[in-house]
Amino acid sequence: MNDEPIERKELYNLFLLRHLKKYGLGSFAMRSHLSPSFPRITSTISRFKELSCNGSWHEVLVHFNEAKRAGVEITEPSVINSVVKASSKLSNEQHGKPIHAWLLKQGLDAFSSVSNSIMDSYMKCRDSESALGVFRSMESRDSVSWNVLIHGFLHRGDLGRGLSWFQRARVDGFEPSVSTLVLAIQGCRSIWLLNELFELHGYMIKIGFWGSVSVQNSLLGAYADIDMERAEDMFDEMLERDVISWSVMIAGYLHNEEADLGLRMFVKMVSEAKIDPDEVTLVSVLKACANIQSLIVGKMAHAFVLGKGLDADSFIENSLIDVYCKCRDVDSAVSVFRDMTGRNLVSWNSIVSGYVLNEKYLEALSMFRSMGKEGIEADEVTLVNVLQTCKHYVDLSWCKSVHCLALRKGYESNDFLYNSLTDAYIKCGRIEIAWDLFNGMEEKDTVSWSTMISGLTYNGEPDEAIVAFNKMIHAQGRPNAITIINLLEACSVSAELKRSKSAHGIAIRTCLATEVAVGTAIVDMYSKCGAIESSRKVFDQMSGKNVLSWSAMVAGYGMNGLAHEALTMLAEMKLHNIKPNEVTALSVLSACSHGGLVEEGISFFQSMVDEYDLHRGLEHYSCVVDMLSRAGKFDKAIDLMREMPEGLEAKASAWGALLSASKSFGNKDMGKDVVPRILELEPSNSANYMLASSMYAAGGLWSDAARMRRLAKERGISMVAGYSAVNVNDRSCRFIAGDESHPQGREIQSTVKQLHRCMRIGRSGDLMVEC
Repeated sequence: MNDEPIERKELYNLFLLRHLKKYGLGSFAMRSHLSPSFPRITSTISRFKELSCNGSWHEVLVHFNEAKRAGVEITEPSVINSVVKASSKLSNEQHGKPIHAWLLKQGLDAFSSVSNSIMDSYMKCRDSESALGVFRSMESRDSVSWNVLIHGFLHRGDLGRGLSWFQRARVDGFEPSVSTLVLAIQGCRSIWLLNELFELHGYMIKIGFWGSVSVQNSLLGAYADIDMERAEDMFDEMLERDVISWSVMIAGYLHNEEADLGLRMFVKMVSEAKIDPDEVTLVSVLKACANIQSLIVGKMAHAFVLGKGLDADSFIENSLIDVYCKCRDVDSAVSVFRDMTGRNLVSWNSIVSGYVLNEKYLEALSMFRSMGKEGIEADEVTLVNVLQTCKHYVDLSWCKSVHCLALRKGYESNDFLYNSLTDAYIKCGRIEIAWDLFNGMEEKDTVSWSTMISGLTYNGEPDEAIVAFNKMIHAQGRPNAITIINLLEACSVSAELKRSKSAHGIAIRTCLATEVAVGTAIVDMYSKCGAIESSRKVFDQMSGKNVLSWSAMVAGYGMNGLAHEALTMLAEMKLHNIKPNEVTALSVLSACSHGGLVEEGISFFQSMVDEYDLHRGLEHYSCVVDMLSRAGKFDKAIDLMREMPEGLEAKASAWGALLSASKSFGNKDMGKDVVPRILELEPSNSANYMLASSMYAAGGLWSDAARMRRLAKERGISMVAGYSAVNVNDRSCRFIAGDESHPQGREIQSTVKQLHRCMRIGRSGDLMVEC
């Protein structure tokens, strides 16, 4: 052919090119003559098609590089797109930029489809600036170009830029894809842009996308997150509702803490609309059952799941465990767990968490050990649950074990776990380790500071807690409600009225005093400072009161010796249609006990079940035992302890009340019987040894008194002396038994002796005019 005239050679090449185009191979050429390369070209393009169809993207790039080294020029847009797509699928910027440079050199970026593929590749490699550079350099942009750019920003979570480019595209008149519209809706939903949602709603109707159920459901979900009333209106206007539409509404009610409405929607979906729920729907329904803590409704939902044959779904099974645990039916939760065919980590965490929630800490530890035997590795959630048992049993060794496990697994950056670990060390009395953990945190959030403030208060260091609060304000700025409540608790422990008033002022300035929980804490704080008038004033000014607020006021009157006023508060609750709970009942019984209102206390205790439909727990029985013991009615107290319902057994608090009363009334025989029981129940409580020693000493049994102190010393129990606190000029003054270091010590002792003499005269029935 080299000897043929030039015109004939060109005609041959033209014929060959036309032949290649006929079979889709016209995009391949050789830098030299084409005819000898025909078999290699056909092999190359076939290989590209095969690799692309199989999703072998790495091999596509390898084959592309081999073709280039062999001298094959690839100019067919469809093949180029497969090469660029391979780069984007692998999110490999190392390949993407060289391919882009090669395309620019070949002049192939003029094809819109090629530029769109390059842009998409950059977006998936999270190189938005390079993608924007390609977009801006495009001579002709189509709807795909806009969709790729907007979809890329929104998909990677850059919502502000994504929505901004979406607005520009609308001005340019592009046609969005369904996926881009859905992402735009999700973007508005994530950053709560209600007005933008309204605009999108109108825009979708205008461009004819309103008929798409997927778009409608996406918009419905956004409304349900931001404005439930708008979601209800839209749902009523929808001509076509599928299972997703109903599921979105049920989840929306659940999100807005209206679980009962979500359950009603589910009933309507099944009974009226005749739509079968799917797994997602039933998970939301079960969450609603857990939220309202209705065991009956939960069992009905379980029966529905069984009837539909969906009980094998792991999400549903885990939700059932959660329902039963929150409804206090742990046995049913365990039954679901044991019947599961495929337990995952969530299943194990759910049952461990359920045991902890129901205060079955030994069972929680046993299940944690079973996890290890089954080869299931614990995660952060598991360890947080185990730490709850460490706090309950005040078990430092377990706490350290969890700490070591967290370090081995590299969970140091998990703030939730380390806050729980800090709290566990605090509850175990190791405040210095808690400080080390706290100081080692790179970023301390509000929860971290609140944990330390609360922990210092718990360990009897309210002054340090207040200092920590001031440091937090300097470092973090505005506190939240939890932090303020912890500050108020610290002030209540310090019992200094001046500090308490300052804390009240901080709550007002931060606009948190109006919250019910904060207001209730303020009421409790003033009560513990002895300022019951301030406590009542704050209570009366609260715009919203719940049963805890009323209970705090009842308890405040009780701890300040105003038992009759506490009972009056109970009557006021009835007038305001506020039903007392078990905490209220305990406050009433405590007030009657300390106020000497035995008959009133017994009457209320008997009416708890019949009139108020309240469960009488161990704390209530212990309080009544204390009440009877203080009144010297030991026989009735012991009879009550014997009559406790099955499952309740008198604990140290009840026996401690008997021991204290035995000392007060000089009943040595009763005390001797009680001491062994209380030391068996609480062998590590120093107060029990001191009380027993004091009782023996008061009866002249000095050898027994010394034996108690010696026993405490042998067991390594430090004896902590009790103290009294008196407010003088808004300051709390503490007086420890036997301590004469106070500058006014002698004067105070003289006053106390005079008061004691007055009390003895009053007990004998004489008038106390001289006092």
